[in-house]
Parts: sequence; structure tokens; C-alpha cells
Amino acid sequence: MRVEKRKIVITGASSGMGLGLKKYFENLGDVVIDISLDGKDYQCDVSDYKVLKDAFDDIYKNHGEIDMLVTCAGYGISGAIELLDEEATKKQFDVNFFGTANACKYAIPMLKPNGKIIVLASAQAMFPIPFRAYYSSSKAAVDMLAQSLRMELSQTKIQVTSICPGDVKTNFSKNRVKVYETNERYGQAIKLSTQPSEKSENKRMSPEYAIKKIAKICEKRHLKPRYIIGKKYKLFNLARRLFSTNLINKVTMKMYYKKGK
Repeated sequence: MRVEKRKIVITGASSGMGLGLKKYFENLGDVVIDISLDGKDYQCDVSDYKVLKDAFDDIYKNHGEIDMLVTCAGYGISGAIELLDEEATKKQFDVNFFGTANACKYAIPMLKPNGKIIVLASAQAMFPIPFRAYYSSSKAAVDMLAQSLRMELSQTKIQVTSICPGDVKTNFSKNRVKVYETNERYGQAIKLSTQPSEKSENKRMSPEYAIKKIAKICEKRHLKPRYIIGKKYKLFNLARRLFSTNLINKVTMKMYYKKGK
């Protein structure tokens, strides 16, 4: 237990990685404020920037300055680019990117001088795969947001980092919006490439492992610009630096594009 309780705001803390981090910090004696769809403190769709701002205003009114913001709110959508509904894909960015960006925007004025912003991106921000274009793009945008924000705040003591975890055994895949609509161009490839399989689920890292790694990063005195979680994805990142994009894409296609018989 800490002598001085930190005040930490986590978006998306009602499930998944956000919930795991909430429990971790609370076990240390910190005060964790949850903003999420099913939040106990603030029920809010982070894509509704007016409601989100009201939540942060109320947090400042009741808690004063905060020590840390951790953005975990987000979800995924899969399907072929040409067949996905425009409103559905816009919602993907409204939640994943603008929800994160606005949370950072509203938190900055209420962060302590040595505060931290921890942005949860994804390994797919750097390693896109077929039929996940909008999710990958939204997370790439989140990662770039964190890097830009880090530079903007470089003359202060506020630190910013992006964390890019690989696949974790949570309900994320189960809850992903899966659009299997197809045509003769794709056949069964969309469904076969995006439908979660027991084999692939078993290869994912455990939530306990991922949360432990993320929590350790949050506790670091000096944050790096970006962290990748998962040995496989660290290896992919090294390969990305050493080999051409064409070769990396071919390897990715072989791994993730399933044509069927």
C-alpha cells in the first residue's frame, strides 16, 4: 500500500485490460476513476466528446489534479474495406482514435506537473493484417497521437507513451464487430480470415501476463516513446526494420489470409 494515494483515470476500465489495470492500481491503494460504457464512476461512450468532457470536469471538481491517465477504451471491427458500412467504420475511429485523443485533451490541464499519459494502442498499429484495415488504422493513428503529444509536452515533466500489446486472451475477439458480407472477389476468405479459432485463441498471451507488463511500464520513472508487448511482435518489429515492406506483407498474408478450399 502506498503512503500517498495516486489518482488515476482509466477509460474502458469496466472490462478487459482496463479492468485488470484498475484492480492492479486499487490493490496498491490508489484511487482509480473509471470512465466506460459500464463504468461504476462515469458511464460514458468516449466517442461522445461532450459527455466525456463533462466527466473530466466532474472528476477535477471532486478529485482535483490527477497523477495518470490510461486510455484503454476501444473495440475492433473486421471485414472487407469495400463492403463495410460507412457509419460503422466512422464509429471505429470515433471510439478508438477520437475517444483517446479527447481523453488526453481533457486530462492534460488537470494532470499533476509530473503526470503520465499511457495510451493503449495495439501491435496492429505497426503490423496490419487483411480485413482489419479500420482497426489497424485507428490504432496506428492512436500511436501517432501519442508520439506527437509526447513532443508537444516535451518542455513539461508530463510523460507520454504508447503501449502496443499483441493478442491477449480477453473477450476482445468475441466482442469484435465481425462483418462476413462477401462477394466473388473474396469468397470465404473474409470469414475464414477473421473468425476466431480455438487454435489461435490458445496462442494468445494471458491477460495476467499482459497486465503485469503494462503495469510495470506505468510504474517506470522514465517512459520510452513506445513499448511492444509480446516476444513474437518484438521479433516482427525487428523484421520490419530489416526487410522490405513487400516481404513483410507477403509473410503476413501467408499467416493471416485464409482462402479456404
